[in-house]
Amino acid sequence: MEKSKVYFTRNTGRDSLVRLYKALGKELKGNVAVKLHTGEAGNQNFLRPEFVKPIVDEVNGTVVECNTAYGHDMGGHRFNTLEHEKVLRDHGWTENFDVEILDAGGPDKVLEIPNGKIIKKNFVGKDIEKYNSMLVLSHFKGHPMGGFGGALKQLSIGCASTAGKCWIHSTGQSDSMKDCWEKEVNHDEFLEAMADAAESVNTFFKDSIVYINCLVNLSVDCDCCHVAEDPCMKDIGIMISTDPVAIDQACLDMVYSSDDPGRDHFLERVESRHGVHTVEAAAALGFGNREYELIDIDEK
Repeated sequence: MEKSKVYFTRNTGRDSLVRLYKALGKELKGNVAVKLHTGEAGNQNFLRPEFVKPIVDEVNGTVVECNTAYGHDMGGHRFNTLEHEKVLRDHGWTENFDVEILDAGGPDKVLEIPNGKIIKKNFVGKDIEKYNSMLVLSHFKGHPMGGFGGALKQLSIGCASTAGKCWIHSTGQSDSMKDCWEKEVNHDEFLEAMADAAESVNTFFKDSIVYINCLVNLSVDCDCCHVAEDPCMKDIGIMISTDPVAIDQACLDMVYSSDDPGRDHFLERVESRHGVHTVEAAAALGFGNREYELIDIDEK
C-alpha cells in the first residue's frame, strides 16, 4: 500500500488549521459536518470555539455532536439533549456556530459493518444523513479507557449515538445506559470495536472526509472528563490527512520521539491501556495505513 500523506506544522496558532487544509488540497463540498469534542462540563482542556472558528468558517461547516453514555454519577452532563445544549451554550459553541446534536431525535441510523471483527453494526445519530462531507477535528490527548483519543476515537465513540456508544463500550452486548457499563468486556476487544465503528463512519462518507489532529493541551485525560488532569507536555503541532489511521500513528510517533519531560507520563497512559491496538485494528480492517509520509508545511 502506498504511504499516506500527513501534513504537519509546529505552529499551533488557529490560522494553521486553514493553512493545513489548503496544503492538503482536498475541498470538502456540500453540507459539511465538523465533528469535534465540545468538552464536558468542567473540562479545561478542550479546543475552544475561537481556536477552530477559522477552519469551520473556511469549510462553511456545522459543528456536530452526539449525546454521551455516562450520567451524573460519572460526571456527565451531556447524556441528554437538554443538558447537552446547556453545556454547548456555556462553552460558547452556539454563539459562534450552527450546532447540531445528531442524535437529538430518534431513531438512530444503523451503519452495517460486514467486515467488523467485534461488532457488525454501529448506531449513529440519524441526522448524519443531512451531511455530504465531514471534517473530523480532533484534540489529540490521552484517554482513561482508550489510552489516547484522536481521529479514530472521534470517528467511533464521537460519532456514535448514546446507544452506539453503549454498543461499542460493551462490545456489542448492550445498547442501553442501564446496563452497558456492567458488562464484562475484554479490553482489546473494546479497542477493536472502536476500530469497527470508525470504519463504518469512514465508509459512510467515502472520499468526502478529512482529518485534523491538534497536538495541544496534551493531558492524559480526555475532554470527556469533567475533572481532567492539566496538560503534562508542551504543545507539539497540528496535522491533517485523509487517512485516520496514518494521522493517529503519526501523532503517536511524534509523542514517542519527543524529549519533553512529560512524555513518559503521557505514554504510560497510552501503553497501560494498549492504545496502539486501536490503530492496529483499524489498519487490519483496511481503511487506513500505518505507513505515512510526514510533510512539514513550514519547510516548503
